[in-house]
Amino acid sequence: MTRNVILWVVAIVITLASAVYQKMTGPTYPLSGEASIEGMSVEYKLGRSHGGDDDHKVTIEVPDRSVEGVLSYKRYKTDDDWTETSMNYEGDNLVGYLPHQPPAGKLQYRVKLIEGSTEVVLPEDRGVVIRFKGAVPLSVLIPHILFMFSAMLVSTRAGLQAIVTNKNLKRYTLWSIALVFVGGLIFGPIVQKFAFGEYWTGVPFGIDLTDNKTLIAFVGWLIATIAVFKSRSPRAFVVGASILMLAIFLVPHSVLGSELDYAEMESVKMSFSVMQTYRFLI
Repeated sequence: MTRNVILWVVAIVITLASAVYQKMTGPTYPLSGEASIEGMSVEYKLGRSHGGDDDHKVTIEVPDRSVEGVLSYKRYKTDDDWTETSMNYEGDNLVGYLPHQPPAGKLQYRVKLIEGSTEVVLPEDRGVVIRFKGAVPLSVLIPHILFMFSAMLVSTRAGLQAIVTNKNLKRYTLWSIALVFVGGLIFGPIVQKFAFGEYWTGVPFGIDLTDNKTLIAFVGWLIATIAVFKSRSPRAFVVGASILMLAIFLVPHSVLGSELDYAEMESVKMSFSVMQTYRFLI
């Protein structure tokens, strides 16, 4: 097996491992657990992300129909009272629905199982927070994912290449920055627009960590690109850009992501209503 093949295999393993870690540790990954009610084990998986214009369906598999379910929810980070709604059986599943929210709107919710005088809350220690977003066309989402995954792979391969030799550094570096640019700075904002109504919510317009991570990765590879053409010792720059990209993309996806401020939304609605009333009176 040649060194080139070995380095590609190592790069693939690192990229796949980091991608799985990022997805499973993110705040939008479903919350799974197991509870017990009257000696019966109940496994659950509660969604923390919803795309599209419909309500979010909450499903709990409970084969014993003597168990009742209540779905409680409220808008996240508000002083709203909890709204409770009864869940209904569809086959062996208790089903309830969370009302659709504007893009980046969040609901905090929990499920209560009741059998006789016994009550169990899922999850028992805290509520689940779900974020709503608009539907992103697959024609946009798939290229974004493919370009970003390829960017991570080639970036890792570039770093490994720079560790062992200075050959082909320009090629790997140019491919890395090109993939980050297309996947993160072209398709990324388009995905953001479909999902949350804004093209960019990172610096200087906001603190969206996903956007900022992309920007940092691009700047890192921009510096490395300049180095491979200008510096006599560019290997350290390429390794640095590769490590930087791996490190920032190990940060769970959607942390500090777009979030609707309900208080601000209500304030805007009130201001608009006052303006409409004023125009009507004059």
